[in-house]
Parts: sequence; C-alpha cells; structure tokens
Amino acid sequence: MRPLSPIEARVLGTLMEKARTVPDSYPLSLNAVVAGCNQKSSRDPAMNLSEAEVQGALDELKRLALAVESSGSRVARWEHNFQRAYGVPDQSAALLGLLMLRGPQTAGELRINAERWHRFADISSVEAFLVELEERSDDKGGRLVVRLPRAPGAREQRWAHLLSGPVGAPTEEPPAADPARAGAAAPAGLQARLDALESDVAQLREIVQALQEQLGLSRLGHPG
Repeated sequence: MRPLSPIEARVLGTLMEKARTVPDSYPLSLNAVVAGCNQKSSRDPAMNLSEAEVQGALDELKRLALAVESSGSRVARWEHNFQRAYGVPDQSAALLGLLMLRGPQTAGELRINAERWHRFADISSVEAFLVELEERSDDKGGRLVVRLPRAPGAREQRWAHLLSGPVGAPTEEPPAADPARAGAAAPAGLQARLDALESDVAQLREIVQALQEQLGLSRLGHPG
C-alpha cells in the first residue's frame, strides 16, 4: 500500500467518520464527502477542497481498494473499505481515522475524540491498541502509528499515523501558544455538541438531496 496523499487521507478519514456518526446517510454522495472534508471543526489542518479534488481522491482510493462506489442510485455513493484492506479491528480503525482527521493527539485526547466512534473503557485501552499498531509486524504491512517526541512543557506524548508516510519531528511550539491547540482543549461536551450539529446538518443535506432525486429535480449545488 503506497503512502496516501493528504487529500486522500482526509477523504478516507471522512468516510470512516461518517460511517459511525451519521449511519442513516451512509454511504455518502460526493457532495456529502466534500462537506465532511471541509468541516471547520474536528479537522486539523482545515481544508477547502473542490469537488474535482475529492472525486480524484475517491477514484484513487477505489483503485487502492480503500473505497467502494455503490450503484443503484442516480447519485454515486461512496463507503470505505479500510478495515478489510488493512486488516485492523474496529478500535484501531477508529484511532487511525481520528489521527487522519485531527492530526497528532495524545492517548487521552484520542479517547475523548473517539466518543462517537467507539467508546474506550479508559486511556489504557487506547494505549494498548496504539502500541499494537506501533508494533505491527512487517508481514502484516508494518507499523501504522508512531510516537512523537514529547513537546517542551507537555506531559504526554502525541501519536501520529503513518498512512501518509514517515512523520518528521514536530516543530517546537509551546502548547498553549497555538490557538488551534487551545481550541482543541475546549470542554469535551462543547466539542461533542459542535460535532453533533455538523453531523445533523450533513444528514439533512442528504435527505433533501434524496427528495430532489425522487422528484426529478436537479441535485443540490456545492455548499458555499
């Protein structure tokens, strides 16, 4: 399996996320994948991808057997095939999906952010799956995560995925000086509400699009 480009990783992570958070709207249309990739919350870094960029990534993921295109609808729909392609359990897939969407995180952050994907009993269980991914043997494809050097002033090490190739040493930055990092440390309840709101909007968009298809109307345009 070749390293994924940043756009391919974002598209794949979005498919993995929506399969768990909005199952009623899954598989996803191209419009829904674009909206999920370009979310302002729960994404690091933020992206502003076009339909053409997302479609190109979906085609590549399909070629790599990481995404599947569904038929039987007027609009093509997409779903991921991550666990089967990489041979990892659901818990590991959830952690890798979160790392693709949100960037490097500590085990504690991963446990909180995984609440709507998979409920881990405690941080130790998260760490156990991360270590398993870190020690993955070469005959299974090699390791999929790496521990990053502890940043100055940080108590915990962060983890990063290796699906897009080797990860360089992080630039030195005081944890509290980065507004994006500070926002990531917001109360889990508030972040969960923001995530739920965005999922509801995506689901409503899917419902409207399905109604338009049934009524023979043109599909929804790309959201601004």
